Amino acid sequence: MKLKNVAIVSKFGSKISEDAAKLISKKLLAKKSKVTTISPVKVAGAKQVESLDELRKIKLDLVITLGGDGTTLRTFRNLQNETPILTINVGGNRGILSEITLDDFDKAMESIIKNKIWLDKRTRVAASCNGEEFAPALNEIYVNRKNLTKTAEFEIKFQNDTVKQKMDGVIISTPSGSTGHSFSIGGPLLHESLDVLIITPVAPVHRLPSIVVPDQKVEINCSHDCNIVMDAQMIRSAGVGETITIKKFRKQAVFVRLRKKGLRQMNKLGF
Repeated sequence: MKLKNVAIVSKFGSKISEDAAKLISKKLLAKKSKVTTISPVKVAGAKQVESLDELRKIKLDLVITLGGDGTTLRTFRNLQNETPILTINVGGNRGILSEITLDDFDKAMESIIKNKIWLDKRTRVAASCNGEEFAPALNEIYVNRKNLTKTAEFEIKFQNDTVKQKMDGVIISTPSGSTGHSFSIGGPLLHESLDVLIITPVAPVHRLPSIVVPDQKVEINCSHDCNIVMDAQMIRSAGVGETITIKKFRKQAVFVRLRKKGLRQMNKLGF
């Protein structure tokens, strides 16, 4: 893999992550790569941009994230193409999505330059409502009722089937997100390479189980105003009677892996 243009993304508000970003930027500059950093990280010889969404305007060979899962999810949400990302756990809590630690960086760079890597492509999902498509999510989209004093009725359509039941909300998860919010409320763990979606009801009145579907599209209607939550980081709204459409995103998320193996996230969870 060529490393002509590389962007470095650090964990927001983390000094240890920002210091690591400066260190890695200097190493890449020494290899004659063009480096872009995100404010407040500033390194002599590197280009600094104010926000993550500005990376969409730059043709990049690689993005390196330094943080935990939140940093990885935020980066993928803003990078809507298939730019590969090398995830490094620096200052993160669990780092389920991370590939290496900072100590492994030099070895990882050698493998990337020699093309001794595997590009791990993952399904993403995007929600739309009233003609507006929102930013894609790697893990899940959670639709929940705004009015917490009344149980809402959700109508969920997929293929030629319709499920209608009272519940607090519903999670549409990718296989990558199967180890996250969906799993915490009883959803199944799936191999990350699968190209399916998981529909996981939240507190259904009649104990509706999770449903795994191969669909490209799921439609949701609710009897109450709703929140549409992308990867627990970004929130949009839908009113009563407004259809929320969730589809597989047109571009996959791409991880740089140093070795090919399955069930990465399950292994990190201790299974």
